[in-house]
Amino acid sequence: MSVEAETGRKVKAEPRAAAARAPGRLGAIMNALASHFSSSLTRRIVVLNLGGLVALLVGFLYLNQFRAGLIDARVQSLQTQGEIIAAAIAASATVETDALTLDPERLLQLAPGQSYGYREENESALEFSINPERIGPVLRRLVTPTRTRARIYDREGYLLIDSRSLTARSNILRFDLPAIGQDDGAPTVIQRWWDNLKHRLGSTELPLYEDIGVANGKAYPEVERALNGAPLSVVRINAKGETIVSVAVPIQRFRAVRGALLMSTQGGDIDKIIASERWAIIRIFLVSAGVMFLLSLFLAGTIAEPMRRLAEAADRVRRGIKSRQEIPDFTDRSDEIGHLSGALRDMTKALYNRIEAIESFAADVAHELKNPLTSLRSAVETLPRARTEESKGRLLEVIQHDVRRLDRLISDISDASRLDAELARADYEPVDMVRLLRAIRDLANQVKRADGVTVSLDIAPSEDARYGAEYFVVGNDSRLGQVVNNLVDNARSFSPPGGSVRLALRRARAIGRNGQMQDGLEIVVDDDGPGIPDHAVERIFERFYTDRPEQGFGQNSGLGLSISRQIVEAHGGWIKTQNRLAPDGSVLGARFLVWLPAPR
Repeated sequence: MSVEAETGRKVKAEPRAAAARAPGRLGAIMNALASHFSSSLTRRIVVLNLGGLVALLVGFLYLNQFRAGLIDARVQSLQTQGEIIAAAIAASATVETDALTLDPERLLQLAPGQSYGYREENESALEFSINPERIGPVLRRLVTPTRTRARIYDREGYLLIDSRSLTARSNILRFDLPAIGQDDGAPTVIQRWWDNLKHRLGSTELPLYEDIGVANGKAYPEVERALNGAPLSVVRINAKGETIVSVAVPIQRFRAVRGALLMSTQGGDIDKIIASERWAIIRIFLVSAGVMFLLSLFLAGTIAEPMRRLAEAADRVRRGIKSRQEIPDFTDRSDEIGHLSGALRDMTKALYNRIEAIESFAADVAHELKNPLTSLRSAVETLPRARTEESKGRLLEVIQHDVRRLDRLISDISDASRLDAELARADYEPVDMVRLLRAIRDLANQVKRADGVTVSLDIAPSEDARYGAEYFVVGNDSRLGQVVNNLVDNARSFSPPGGSVRLALRRARAIGRNGQMQDGLEIVVDDDGPGIPDHAVERIFERFYTDRPEQGFGQNSGLGLSISRQIVEAHGGWIKTQNRLAPDGSVLGARFLVWLPAPR
């Protein structure tokens, strides 16, 4: 096979491949448009944007002031032309000598050499007639450039000349011509539809124009008015809905009306101008509609598509039980879609964290309940085999200890499980922390303890004139009191006999949970205990964690500090602990710090 043949085949194959790819591209475009329009929001955006444009177009077409202005200008133009042509026709009129009348008595009274003097005295009695053969060339030269129809009627209203019946040599044709607007054949469906549309867009209050042909011109009101010496214009529409303007002016010679000139526009002349203007408006509308359509699709793509993806991701989160489902990240956008994406991501993260916390809490609860139940079952199973009263007494003490431990665990677990829901439903109000801390201090000192540990309170004076001596936070007073009570009880349990627990309240600026520096209140709880081991500084806030080797196993549930941190974080604050150190580095005791944001 030659190279030329192979090349020819490739050249022929390329158009076929391009033709085969064209339907594929068109199908891809149609599929893309179909996917866009499958969204209800996209359809609404496109319809609303184009609806306003369509309403504007209809308003332009229906309430077009150009039509009224054009008709007025055409009336003025026809009236001016008619007056000029009527004056020219009047000047070309001839005198009817047969109509001259002489008074015999006046002739007998004339002196020798004196004339009758009809020019001075009897000029008004002269009769001027309109000669069609003489007026025809004048009418043709004046009317042809104006593209209008001119008809001349005599004093009795009979048609003398019709410009449509004049030949190139100004000869008058005597056969009847079709009336204006008369169709050679029946209109088609499209023509009828278009005529109906023009009729609706035009003025429906105009009278219908009928061509009377060679009938008496007084059937036209404007002709009858002109024969009485006054011009008149009338606007009509023909059977096809085309506008026709007619102006009749009198033909006068020496203030005597000799006839009437009827000037009328050709059917469709004005409508063609109006149609061209409307078509220009429609072209602008089509371009604007195309641009609006593309902009609407772009707008819908920036709104509907992200919202669709967010909705699908939210649905996957609802159905995704085994794995975490990610919400699309649109937080780089500074609009409502970005805010919605960020809110959904935060909500989903909080939801998964809550689920994990519930799972972890359930596992911890099961583990903590399993230990006393196992001990209790062993003691109960061993009790029947005990042979001495001493053994039975020790087993009963174990059973009572485990029962108390279970009761304490169940109470603390119930409190912890209700805490989130209670904090979510609680109404936060301003809480006077000075009054709250004083009440906790007084109540703790009133309860006598064998170890003799006392509680003191120190309120630092405010250095900020904006707040004065007031220490208020917005929150739930009972839960905040529970936090301070837990910290005071924890500090008293680690304090040596005769020691003291010191409460302090002061103002402090700190970085809040939102990551910004804020004004707030700081509550300090100090004790003189052994301090906190380095490995337990963060773990002491975990659920069920306890490190009290000197108090024995099972004396505490390990939920008090965990509940305290949960309450403080729900109020927008934080809680942490540290050891108080002496100058030589020795531990003087533990210190708990609670920071709560001040009201704004």
